[in-house]
Amino acid sequence: MADVMGKMDIAFPNLHIYLSNVPKSISVFGFEIAFYGMIIALGVLLGFMLASKEGKRLGQPDDLWWDFIIYAIVFSVISARIYYVVFAWDMYKDNPLEIFNLRHGGLAIYGGAIGGFLTLYVFSRIKKQSFFSMADAGVFGLLLGQIIGRWGNFMNRECFGGYSDGLFAMRLPMEMVRSSDISPDIASHIVEGTNYIQVHPTFLYESVLNLILLLIMWAYRKHKKFDGEMALWYLGGYGIIRFFVEGMRTDQLQIGGTGIAVSQMLGGFLFAASVITAIVVHVRISQKSKDAVALETTGGKVEKTATEEENN
Repeated sequence: MADVMGKMDIAFPNLHIYLSNVPKSISVFGFEIAFYGMIIALGVLLGFMLASKEGKRLGQPDDLWWDFIIYAIVFSVISARIYYVVFAWDMYKDNPLEIFNLRHGGLAIYGGAIGGFLTLYVFSRIKKQSFFSMADAGVFGLLLGQIIGRWGNFMNRECFGGYSDGLFAMRLPMEMVRSSDISPDIASHIVEGTNYIQVHPTFLYESVLNLILLLIMWAYRKHKKFDGEMALWYLGGYGIIRFFVEGMRTDQLQIGGTGIAVSQMLGGFLFAASVITAIVVHVRISQKSKDAVALETTGGKVEKTATEEENN
């Protein structure tokens, strides 16, 4: 492949894929519309359609999820932005008005998920619906939205990892990425005379792994033992995916000057908490089932004994 890439090109050299002139936006009547925003919007729409479909299967009212959609979008976007800004404050402290400029990205998935779950809890209480049943339907839509939404990061040339020469290694022109995302390891592998970096496409890893998680959850959903189980699958499954993928990224949101990636720490915590919670609930359900069988058996013996005494 060429030693010098076009400004808008993206390549996967070891897959022999070279994409020329991949735009970040399109112009409509002189107004630039970012592909990032359009892809996120598509993910949201398809995600709500899937959540609504699963909600109907669970016996939820037909229009429930469409009543929820506006609240979910507004508060999830606000929460996603707050999460990002808090942990990337150095980017905004000198120009606070930039906080309101969403066209340059800067929405954290975990922040959006937190806002979504909180909004769902309040909404379900108002509508007198089971929060856990709605959460079980909603996580399918959330996962689908994330699978699609990560391709917005691809169009923005962001959310990539360190240097890679593996099968899925991705090349990006240096002028199209933030200088702060070019780690010393990436910089040390820049070949003289070239104008690109070669990195792990972590957006792709996460999108594919999320798809695998979604398919596993979809296959299992009819066998769940309690309301809230699929939500735990999501929190734990995505938690462990994010833990490993986040560790590879060069644009981590970190806790102060600790060097600890906040999303990696949160992902690890949610994985552990979800697994423990699922085990505890399953054990309790199993114990209740055994107790019910024992009580039924004991009750039958008592009834039989009483009948025999009457006959005597």
